Amino acid sequence: MPRSRLVNRNVVAGTGRMSMRLEPELWDALAEICEREGRGIHELVRGIDGQRERGGRTSAVRVFVVQYFRAAATEAGHLAAGHGPSCQAAA
Repeated sequence: MPRSRLVNRNVVAGTGRMSMRLEPELWDALAEICEREGRGIHELVRGIDGQRERGGRTSAVRVFVVQYFRAAATEAGHLAAGHGPSCQAAA
């Protein structure tokens, strides 16, 4: 049976310490967001947790990461990364 790629870490949020399982790429993305925003992981997760209306905390963190980077994405950035049909036609 294949091993899970999920990485388990403890985060202090809400009512105390809790465990979150995320893919390594999402932990890396959270670390990058924390660095950019000048916030610690616990503070960031508490903020995300305080904004969620329903669903689980881990799911809310995943959605936050996607929304954060989507908000920062630009057309120029997509072109530089080789995304989209105009880039594929030129290749």
